[in-house]
Amino acid sequence: MSEDSKVDIIPENNSQLGPSAPVTTLNNGIENSDVNMEYFASQKTANGDSVSVPSVTTQLLRMLEAAKARRLGNLHSTEESSPLSDRTVSQDPRTDRVPEQPQQFNMRLNKMGYCSVSNSLTSADGRSSVSSEDETSPRDKEQKNSKGSKDFCVKDISQALVGRREIEIAEQDMPALMMLRKAGQEEKPLAGAKIVGCVHITVHMAVLMETLSVLGAECRWASCNIYSIQNKVAAALAEAGVPVFAWKRESEDDYFWCIDSCINVEDWEPNMILDDGGDMTYWIYKKYPQLFQSIKGIVEESVIGVHRLYEMYKTGELCCPAMNTNESVMKQKFDNFYCCKESILHGLKRTTALHFGGKQVVICGYGEVGKGCCAALKGMKAVVYVTEIDPVCALQACMDGFQLVKLKEVIRVVDIVITCTGNKNVVMREHMDQMKHGCIVCNMGHSNTEIDVASLMTPELTWQHVRTHLDHIVWPNGKTIVLLAEGRLVNLSCSAVPVFVLSITETTQILALIELFNAPEGHYKQDIYSFPKKMDEYAALLHLQNFDTHLTELTDEQAKYIGVNKNGPFKPSYYR
Repeated sequence: MSEDSKVDIIPENNSQLGPSAPVTTLNNGIENSDVNMEYFASQKTANGDSVSVPSVTTQLLRMLEAAKARRLGNLHSTEESSPLSDRTVSQDPRTDRVPEQPQQFNMRLNKMGYCSVSNSLTSADGRSSVSSEDETSPRDKEQKNSKGSKDFCVKDISQALVGRREIEIAEQDMPALMMLRKAGQEEKPLAGAKIVGCVHITVHMAVLMETLSVLGAECRWASCNIYSIQNKVAAALAEAGVPVFAWKRESEDDYFWCIDSCINVEDWEPNMILDDGGDMTYWIYKKYPQLFQSIKGIVEESVIGVHRLYEMYKTGELCCPAMNTNESVMKQKFDNFYCCKESILHGLKRTTALHFGGKQVVICGYGEVGKGCCAALKGMKAVVYVTEIDPVCALQACMDGFQLVKLKEVIRVVDIVITCTGNKNVVMREHMDQMKHGCIVCNMGHSNTEIDVASLMTPELTWQHVRTHLDHIVWPNGKTIVLLAEGRLVNLSCSAVPVFVLSITETTQILALIELFNAPEGHYKQDIYSFPKKMDEYAALLHLQNFDTHLTELTDEQAKYIGVNKNGPFKPSYYR
């Protein structure tokens, strides 16, 4: 369900942790909502002296009077306004008020506090691509930066200065990319490269994009995730002359329009693809297959994207070499583990303000992402269960102290469900029907396929948009589950990911692009290649310089004994 097609729930109080406090009474049974200063000023002692009101009490009473005045003003404005059922969220669709839910759940305490289930949006209502922050879609705006360029489409170009500052901060913790810029700014190893990319439009990826430009490449960018887009960063890129087509909470139609805008350009054809999820590769193959005659290679960094490449290879549809950076040692051991270990806690805490200690959590999948999530939540004293299909990973989970279960065995008792598989339909409607009231559901795998969100788009369920990236799904009996980021990546949608860790992954992407672009013709066939071990070690070496480290060097005798070159690579190509 689109972020923009929901009615925001306005909390009754500022804390969002429960309903407004009940009206209390002061001495003599006077309600605090009716207290005024004149009442206390008129009170006398038995000797006829005035009662002294402490300064703290005076301030409190003044606050109560101000609150009363605001409340009366709000009531007056409400009476003059039209009923809720006559209002519209946007031009299309129209949203009607839903019936009241059963009383026993109407103000029930759950993981998100007391939340009313009125004034919400049913899942049968339509979607809208227009943001609630701005009634005009970016596609309908005139786009122009300070230099007169119109080759971009972002939310608000006026946010460029703030976005630029964020990029500059990120550059300070991405040493390898800065070294690559310095080393390649003269020889331009990507001169002549025309890269079209579908990646996360975030501050750390902005550093990668500008590094590619410094290395000589011409690039055009769209986003691979509608929630991870940082509008200020997109504005900063557009202001710098980078063709970028992305804004937060795009509709599906907007999403593919942005991808198409990167490709369908007069007098410009891409010869390299940088993809995250495979949508750019898919779109070119579907609409512009003739472009593969000039495309020299594809670099893919996600599980699902690599899977789609192998499917194309099996059917003979892969028309150029592709490099799989997702299975590089640097990606697996650093990005997938350390990045997810930090960001899962931040994402959950930021959206739900949840206390983890004692909570029962089931994590689906014990790959590197699942390992990171399990380690983080175990460290916060949560009770962690693991589901897994691979006996090797399952054995690792058991030896790490986690209980291996099937999802159906614990679905009724867990407080949090996290998917980390890269697969589809991991959490189905029948699972969500059995979840307890207030269960939190989120995805750390890929895209929005792991949680069957489509099955929740039925007339009997009610969607409540509580706050950014947090929705309540209400069953007819009032039971509610908490869905984060509409089933998309919670760490990229709801949290800040560690920039240094992502610098490691982006270094592998840049090195893969350089390798494929500069390889002699015929060196790479129409196949999928692993990231070279030598480049893995080079990416690590670049980042080691950020620490006070001293590497041990092999002697000639030692190198000969273990059968490696003194300068590496030190591990075989199959090492993971």
